[in-house]
Amino acid sequence: MKVTGKIEKILDTATGTSKAGKEWKKTSFLLKTDEEYNNLYCFDVFGGEKVDNFLQWNAKGDIVEVDFNVRTNEWKDKYFTSLEAWKVFKANTNEINEGVEQVANESDLPF
Repeated sequence: MKVTGKIEKILDTATGTSKAGKEWKKTSFLLKTDEEYNNLYCFDVFGGEKVDNFLQWNAKGDIVEVDFNVRTNEWKDKYFTSLEAWKVFKANTNEINEGVEQVANESDLPF
């Protein structure tokens, strides 16, 4: 799945150790789109290298495109759903600006 929006907030990074004894690292961020409804997403970035890259190249206010998977886990007959971002990159703002410019030009038409 894919969505484009503005990074509203980057949450604190969490670290820990799995049951298998492996170290893990995770951060989450809020992304807001221009949609009228359902326009706020909370994505998780999991893994040390992915978290480091995300934090290095992204900041609050950036317009980004996020490729993500929806993941659901079961624990003691309860289900938890998360949005796992696996690719985050700067959105092509030229395309966004061209779309806005095109709409503005179309509204100038006399009919």
